[in-house]
Amino acid sequence: MRSVNSKNSQVTQQSTHGSTGGGSESRGESESRSGSEGSGNGNASPTPQVYAPLSVAKREEANVLRARILVALILLLAVVGVATTTNLIIKQQERNEFQTKFEAYATEVLTVTGSNIKQFNEALDSFASSIGAQAATANALRNTSWPFYRIPKWSVQAQKLAQLTGVDGILVAFAPIVEEDEKEEWNRFATEQNPLWYNESIENEGYTKFTAQELVDLTVPFTFFIDDGQPLPVSRPGEVLPLFQSYPVGPPLGSKIMLTNMDAILSSQQTEDVYRISKVTRRASIGFTRIDNGAERSIPGSQIVQPIFDGPNTKADDRTMVAVLLIQLPWVDYLKNVLAEGEDGIIVVIEISCPTFLEDGTQTLKNVERNIVTYQVNGPDAVLLGEADLHETEYDDLVVRKGSSRLPFDPSELPAGSCVPMQTIRLYPSAELEDSYRTNNDIIYTVVVVVIFAFTTLVFLMYDFSVGRRQRIVMERIMKQDRIVADVFPTAIRDRLYENQTNADGDDADLVGDNNRPLGLDNSFVRKASTMDGSAPLAELFPSVTVVFADLVGFTSWSSAREPHHVFILLETIYGTFDKVAYRHGVFKVETVGDCYVAAVGLPEPRDDHAVVACRFARECIKKLKDATLKLEVSLGPDTSDLELRTGMHSGQVTAGVLRGQRSRFQLFGDTMNTAARMESSGERSRIQISQATADMLTEAGLSRWTIPRSNKIYVKGKGEMQTYWVTRSNKSIQPKATNMKSEMATLDEGAETEKSSETGEEGDSELLRVEEMNRTERLVEWNVEVLTSLLEQIVGSRGGVVNQIQTLSNAESRIGVLGRTVLDEFTPIIPLKRFDADELERRQSTGAFDIGVKAKCQLRNYISTIAGMYPDNAFHNFEHASHVTASVKKLLSRIVLVGEGNGLGANIPSETVDLVDLAGHSYGITSDPLTQFAVVFSAIIHDVDHPGVPNAQLVKENTRCAQIYKKSVAEQKS
Repeated sequence: MRSVNSKNSQVTQQSTHGSTGGGSESRGESESRSGSEGSGNGNASPTPQVYAPLSVAKREEANVLRARILVALILLLAVVGVATTTNLIIKQQERNEFQTKFEAYATEVLTVTGSNIKQFNEALDSFASSIGAQAATANALRNTSWPFYRIPKWSVQAQKLAQLTGVDGILVAFAPIVEEDEKEEWNRFATEQNPLWYNESIENEGYTKFTAQELVDLTVPFTFFIDDGQPLPVSRPGEVLPLFQSYPVGPPLGSKIMLTNMDAILSSQQTEDVYRISKVTRRASIGFTRIDNGAERSIPGSQIVQPIFDGPNTKADDRTMVAVLLIQLPWVDYLKNVLAEGEDGIIVVIEISCPTFLEDGTQTLKNVERNIVTYQVNGPDAVLLGEADLHETEYDDLVVRKGSSRLPFDPSELPAGSCVPMQTIRLYPSAELEDSYRTNNDIIYTVVVVVIFAFTTLVFLMYDFSVGRRQRIVMERIMKQDRIVADVFPTAIRDRLYENQTNADGDDADLVGDNNRPLGLDNSFVRKASTMDGSAPLAELFPSVTVVFADLVGFTSWSSAREPHHVFILLETIYGTFDKVAYRHGVFKVETVGDCYVAAVGLPEPRDDHAVVACRFARECIKKLKDATLKLEVSLGPDTSDLELRTGMHSGQVTAGVLRGQRSRFQLFGDTMNTAARMESSGERSRIQISQATADMLTEAGLSRWTIPRSNKIYVKGKGEMQTYWVTRSNKSIQPKATNMKSEMATLDEGAETEKSSETGEEGDSELLRVEEMNRTERLVEWNVEVLTSLLEQIVGSRGGVVNQIQTLSNAESRIGVLGRTVLDEFTPIIPLKRFDADELERRQSTGAFDIGVKAKCQLRNYISTIAGMYPDNAFHNFEHASHVTASVKKLLSRIVLVGEGNGLGANIPSETVDLVDLAGHSYGITSDPLTQFAVVFSAIIHDVDHPGVPNAQLVKENTRCAQIYKKSVAEQKS
């Protein structure tokens, strides 16, 4: 397991990844601490130097990284700047187009509505003139006068006027001016004439809701006004303005009273104000009103009063105003059919203010009544948004306004306190209109710009990546080589190697190997013959060093029953633990040769207390090994906790250095190495054997109580008989002598603190305490549970293709325990296994483990504990023996016919041509059937349950009950 050359006293270092564990940490960092771990001798370890070319490379790499970041920031800022500018320009163009289009729509709305209003006013004025002319002719023929006149064919003429406006909800009414002395006669006249024009209007309009007589019944036979929903006669003196003929015919929606004979002056203040203005100006006047359309809320609109004059010459200045036409227009209908389809999103705000004028004609701002309504025009349709200014304030700067604050008459002519309606129209765009002019061009152009910059950046990054990749490869190789060198050589030796390499006469061509190629670190010290002969070797003599050899006792037999990965789990765990202990004590790890751990104290930095430190190190390693094996026995199986450490130490001078050549290593030479190896090989389990030289150094340090002379001398080849000593396992009960020097006391106290911290400061102490509380049987139970759990998880993973599994198990269980049959009768000697399925095996392996759950694991643990309790405590047929058999079976199953697993089967056949079905014949299908594997392992666990430890022949001879039932293998049948 280890190679010791007695002739040259040389130990050749064999290092593997698994055996080094934390070795690089202990070798690299322990060197910087070795001086401080001493007994106060003043030896301070030098600060490790950084390899100059590496530091320069790192510095330059940092500079390059900063330059890259700067370039990336510049490119990023350029992309952001250009993309933002492009986006803003495109958005501004879209907004300009939107504003231009809105102005065109607003102009169109105002133009069309203005033209319609003008056309309507002309038609209304013409209608009023024709009524005056018709009345003058009729009155002359019948010798009558105003207000006793009924307009013939009223419905026909009013309908033509409504059609001319294009407004669906228009209301037209004819109201003569009746003076005080004409009221009674007017009531009689209206009562006589109402049935006539009712019949005429019903026939023309196709009105069917009421008959003429029913309308007469709904008509109030006197001039009235409505108060609290009830008609009351007009009692105030002066003229009245009764509604006579109306279009369309019928009572208003939701009312049971005809408007005929209702005084328009008393109907509302707005109507009275408009009538006064029209009477003064002798022209049509407009005001605000609300029109009842049968809905919950009346809709806003305009109220127009058109005067009618007596006589055929309605343009004469001396004309007399004898009647009026009252027209109500809903604004929402008047705004329809103004824009074409698709021209949506125009907000129209109509405001009618009614300022009050004083007697002198001046306007007062007090109590100004305002009526504001907001509409949205969407092509030929218009929608009422609400009775308030509801336009979006962000478009205030785009308003288009129409209205006049100048009155077409002298306000002093009005009665004091009169309200003069003034109408203003404001048009705004909406977000909907602006959205219709928003496109994705800003995003498209921005993306194009970003893509162009991204492509440019990508080209730059590809170039930078190719250059950086080459630099990283070089740097990674250098760093790997530096780490390897730091892991293999002490700091001082490593620095000298770097220095020699830097000061070499030649360049890389001086480092040659086969085929004259430059070599890596593993053979970078193989130089040309002339250079080798002329250079000084890297070697140094250390006059006082303690060398420690520690060998694992029982490892060879233990590893022969384990799988390879279990062997490496054990070694990595143990050697990693030793490396941590070595680091804490300032011990230099030399090598691991198989199951032997070699360390030295006193190099590469000399120290006076190397023997004391080596003893502390060895004692703690023995304790740590016991702790580690106790924990590992649960996962690695029986006999793991039986592994022990046999340690030997010797102090003396050694020659250390680098033997340049293939795979050069830092090695130790000299008689000290050979003697330390003999101390170990002739020692005993869990004991530390030291030479006379090491014992003398402990005595000089005042620690002779640590040593116990061996009762017999040992024979050492080349040296003869030697007196050796055992090192006590603990110094807790030993107090330092009062005569010890301060340095020795410091060393002892420091060692005690180190041991104390090592005993209580390690990670996983709680887990260790839990394992230590288990007895050997409990640890074996845990290991068997883990083995069976892994197999059960494979069974669960392979159940995907099982059909009718529950019924199959039920049928099998029904055949168990039949009276009159023995247990053997329930088994069959031949069990047919399913044919090997390579696809299922690959699927199961790729799927991974399945968790069987905590409850199943607890049941399995209870069952295995019960099985363990059924094994008697005899010499051979016990639970520990069954666990050994289980380990062997498990190892056997892991080696059964798996291509590429190193078992030799199919090793010389290309993997793509191997027939797994044929190879599976060697395993009888076990490879593809996890349930069969479980059965084999389970059989190994229970095969000797309740075995009495007596041979079967003796049991047959004694004619025991089992012998009476079973004729062979009597003792084993109890399982």
